[in-house]
Amino acid sequence: MGAAKPGPNVTKVLTIVEENSASASAAKGMPYLRSLALRYGVATRYASLTHPSLPNYLEMAGGSSFGVRDDADPARHRLLASSVFDAALARHRTAMTYAEGMPRACSRVGSGRYAVKHNPWAYFSRPASRAGCATHDVPAGTPRSGRLHSDVVSGRLPQVGLVIPDLCHDAHDCSLRTADSWLRSWLPVIMSGGDWRSGRLAIVVTFDEVEGRGKGVLLTAVLSPRLHGVRVATLLSHLSWSRWMTDLVGARPLPGAARAVSLGRAFGLA
Repeated sequence: MGAAKPGPNVTKVLTIVEENSASASAAKGMPYLRSLALRYGVATRYASLTHPSLPNYLEMAGGSSFGVRDDADPARHRLLASSVFDAALARHRTAMTYAEGMPRACSRVGSGRYAVKHNPWAYFSRPASRAGCATHDVPAGTPRSGRLHSDVVSGRLPQVGLVIPDLCHDAHDCSLRTADSWLRSWLPVIMSGGDWRSGRLAIVVTFDEVEGRGKGVLLTAVLSPRLHGVRVATLLSHLSWSRWMTDLVGARPLPGAARAVSLGRAFGLA
């Protein structure tokens, strides 16, 4: 159903990760997100990979869980590997993480409603990774002020962008309705910016994992002015997101994502 229409090449992707809901639960509890998924694009077989949270974020950012099976802080997991953020910066492209509630750039310890386990860049420990994180992993701010707002308004969103809501707005500690309201406060702002209006920005909204300890499908919306009612039934996962990010910046796929179908290619955006 639907198709990707011709238009400007997508050169930037901004991804928002919500928490702990399979597709059916998310669609029921987040009517605003569901409406956007139906209007633009939705992956109907985006498979969950593992539990708990942290390994999923590492799969996205690093193409692997690196054997991590818990949510411990970066002090316990010093990953001497490359991430999609590193790949972008190494090729002189742009990458940013915008973490809501983070007290300072690249904070490696959780505090308040900021969960470092949802901020994968903080776990990559090569010197270049640390330097990049210190500069480009920043507090998000609000829809009216702060770094994400200013980058939207100036048309300077990165090519690889990750938005991490706090523990309430990602539905980890609060309701899906609360998370949906948060998206409703942010997405119109992002869609009013020059990156979206030019057609060069795509927005992805997905979830880290399903509820409980089982497997399932994650509601994953892919939003672009080029997409109109697109439903993609290709088997995809967080490794597909990782593959798209490296393809986007002209880098080699990370080892664990080399055989994954690119999420962007599946939607005709890459």
